[in-house]
Amino acid sequence: MIRIALITAMMASLSACGLQPLYSGGTQGVVAQQLGQVVIDPIEGQAGWLVRNELSDQLAPVSGDAARYRLVVRLDDRIEGFGVIANDIITRERRSLRARYQLVDIATGETVLDATAGSDAGIDVVSSEYATIAAENTALENLSREVSSQIVTRLSLFAREQ
Repeated sequence: MIRIALITAMMASLSACGLQPLYSGGTQGVVAQQLGQVVIDPIEGQAGWLVRNELSDQLAPVSGDAARYRLVVRLDDRIEGFGVIANDIITRERRSLRARYQLVDIATGETVLDATAGSDAGIDVVSSEYATIAAENTALENLSREVSSQIVTRLSLFAREQ
């Protein structure tokens, strides 16, 4: 009996916490509708191509409405060697991908959101140059996915506040 009362009290307190699903309403919800009205400017470089493709996949228009916002993204992609052995050979690298992005209202030209996103990945440098390059490229793909997800999450929070 005490167990049932405790469970009931816990469930009642959860309903009062104020949490609500970000994407409630599916494609008809406010967030999905707002995200569907974002057009993405071209982004320079290989990292830009990867990030733009990820963003396009996640921000796919859900209706035929004209774009309301323009997303401008600038990337900083760096590889730094930091694991060095006695004969000055690098054994470890860090690849960093940082993005500064702005959401611009197309009608007014006003920047309504200005934020940053970023992520890092560690890469082992091995004797095979091919393997090292493949690891660097894989790291870039993973970083692009992570940075894009951070951007979409922030845009979703912005859309919910509107």
